Amino acid sequence: MVVQQHRVKGGAVAVAVAAGLMASAGCSGGGAVAEDQQGGDPLVTVRGAADALVAAGSSKARTSMVMATGGTRVTIRGEGAYDFTKRMGQLKVLLPPDPDGADKHRPITELLTPGALYMKNRGAGVPADKWVRIDTTTLDDGNLVTGGATDPLAAAELLRGAKEAAYVGKADVAGTAVRHYRGVTDIARAARVAKPHARGALAAAAKGFARDAVPFDAYLDEQGRLRKVRHRFDFTNAGRTVAVASTTLLYAFGVPVEVRLPAARDIYAGKIQA
Repeated sequence: MVVQQHRVKGGAVAVAVAAGLMASAGCSGGGAVAEDQQGGDPLVTVRGAADALVAAGSSKARTSMVMATGGTRVTIRGEGAYDFTKRMGQLKVLLPPDPDGADKHRPITELLTPGALYMKNRGAGVPADKWVRIDTTTLDDGNLVTGGATDPLAAAELLRGAKEAAYVGKADVAGTAVRHYRGVTDIARAARVAKPHARGALAAAAKGFARDAVPFDAYLDEQGRLRKVRHRFDFTNAGRTVAVASTTLLYAFGVPVEVRLPAARDIYAGKIQA
């Protein structure tokens, strides 16, 4: 288990994140079938994914984050829903069992908002009825990996920085016909062109990751909505480079989503143990 420590108000925050290695795929348009390419310019299409999600309003979401460093490989999974108009979401994140096989971890509830991540059942000395609030603009990764899941809207905003994109072909995601695009986005560029709510966190990520180039695979439906996206990150933790594959699956567009932020009295202000 990789533990990443960050300094925020109230002391050091140690956030457990999963580890894993996803097979990398290069950016190439050689396999595209001309008659399949009906979505226009690939770069324009993937860069517009975030706007299409906002137009869709909301969706349910499933996430998977696999990280690998040294000989360690673990996976964190999440499930919830996201309101793209209000830019708020809620996920229940499941940590993997400990190395001895014991499943000692309660699911962590995460509230995703512009500039902040709220976590309940964080453990490590935090009272069971309290939330932890983390300013995502202070995180080395901008919360692209810290919470064990990539904020779905941030994952789409990251595609605004795409510098390479190619149409691969038709595919199927959970029974929905989609177009598969593969390419490379740039975190620093995404931070410059993202909507205001995402700029701070992406700018922090641009400084913290081992490299700005992020390979991706994006699957968009006929309305241009992002149905699935996989990003492959590299960041440095305790002097080691960690490979991260973060996958977000979106479905059930238009579903009602209610996210209630905790009151100030419910937020833990003490020191959080690693």
